[in-house]
Amino acid sequence: MNLITLFVVGAVLLLVGAVIGYLLRHVVALQRKNSIELKLKKLLLDAKTEAQKVLEEAKKKSETVIEDSRKETRQKERDLRSLEDRIIKKEETVERRQTAVERDVLTIEKRSKELKLKQEELEKFEEKKMGELEKITGLSENEAREMLIASIEKKYENDLVQRMQKMELYGAEKMEARARDIISTVIQRLASSGVSEITTTNVVIPSEDIKGKIIGKEGRNIRAFERAAGVEVIVDETPGSVIISSFDPVRRQIAKIALENLLIDGRIQPARIEEMVDKAKMEVERMIKEAGEAAVYEVGVFDIDQRLMTLLGRLRFRTSYGQNVLQHSIEMSHLAGMLASELGADVQISKKAALLHDIGKAVDHEIQGTHVEIGRRILQKFGVDENVIKAMQAHHGDYPYESIESIIVQTADSISGGRPGARRDTVENYLKRLEELERIATAFEGIEKAYAIQAGREIRIFVTPDKISEAESKLLARKIADRIEEELKYPGEIKVHLIRETRVVEYAR
Repeated sequence: MNLITLFVVGAVLLLVGAVIGYLLRHVVALQRKNSIELKLKKLLLDAKTEAQKVLEEAKKKSETVIEDSRKETRQKERDLRSLEDRIIKKEETVERRQTAVERDVLTIEKRSKELKLKQEELEKFEEKKMGELEKITGLSENEAREMLIASIEKKYENDLVQRMQKMELYGAEKMEARARDIISTVIQRLASSGVSEITTTNVVIPSEDIKGKIIGKEGRNIRAFERAAGVEVIVDETPGSVIISSFDPVRRQIAKIALENLLIDGRIQPARIEEMVDKAKMEVERMIKEAGEAAVYEVGVFDIDQRLMTLLGRLRFRTSYGQNVLQHSIEMSHLAGMLASELGADVQISKKAALLHDIGKAVDHEIQGTHVEIGRRILQKFGVDENVIKAMQAHHGDYPYESIESIIVQTADSISGGRPGARRDTVENYLKRLEELERIATAFEGIEKAYAIQAGREIRIFVTPDKISEAESKLLARKIADRIEEELKYPGEIKVHLIRETRVVEYAR
């Protein structure tokens, strides 16, 4: 009984606890719900308040913007009205000026007509007067003028001739003295040494035993070196040195550097020789570039293309009759600048044309034509000023002198190449070659006389027009050129200039 009672009581208490727990849970849920709703209401209220503030601020800003735009619009309207007023005033001024100009034009036209009428009246009066004079004298106007001139010439003939001769003589002497003074001053201002160059280069060796290494077994090393460098190596003639022979100074310089590096390295064999020659080529290219830049810097001509500067540097390894071409060009540039300064010519054009006058020699062994023509094409390709090209192209007389700068360049070339010691040709060989050149030309029938000029680079031939026709003169020039090629040895080209002309001379006494 007690157990049942306890069980019942326990069940009742469990049920009551469950009911109470449910109620408590429900109460807690209601409280949470109320709390969330309150938060949502508060958030909504805050959002509305914030939106109201934003709206008010936006409204204020829009009002400010509208007001500013209105002010700006009013200002622009005022500016436009002011501009319109100025335009109207200018138009009125232009109209007034146009009216005044039209009035002046009418006045000028009226005066012009009056002057024309007066001029016609004056001409009629002159004609009438001349007619009366012709009737009185019995001579026309032209006859009277000629008679008066002849009378004056006859009266003062001796005085006029003497004065003209005196002025001509005095002017020639004065100009010649001035020219000598300018040239001597320029030569004295430029102190430049002239050292002739040859076609061989000596390389000093530490001992005679090295020559065996250079030759190699059965000549293997020397053949490899000559093939790679394109030179001839002579090892038996001079004690303590090896001679490198080649007409090309660039190849000689490459061979010299390569051989010196091989002697320092000590490993002389075909593979090493080719490697050293390739390195020497790169070194010479660097030297060429530096030489061109140094030349441009020395003479003060800086507006030159970098590629043209490299071509200029190649002239360091070119010679003309033993004279270094780059040094000759630098010297010429200084001379041309001083001559231009003395004569009032363009100094920069003169210096630049003189510096680049032999640029064609840098590639004349690669391209057909004279170095002057090659140089012209090179300068035109690199967009050099046409005035510079005109100045440089006439330095051998191949083109006419188109400016004073062209004469200056030719003069500077003559000074630089003609001074003692500048070129290696001896006087005897030089005179012998010129005499032989003239002898070949005068050996043909119909030749009146022949002169070798331009240091033997040109032969100028005069033919007798009665014996040689126009067609025959062209054939004769070709025959003379062929004979010169067969019998003479000379550097470069020789221009055969054949002249056929007829002169008629009469004397008026």
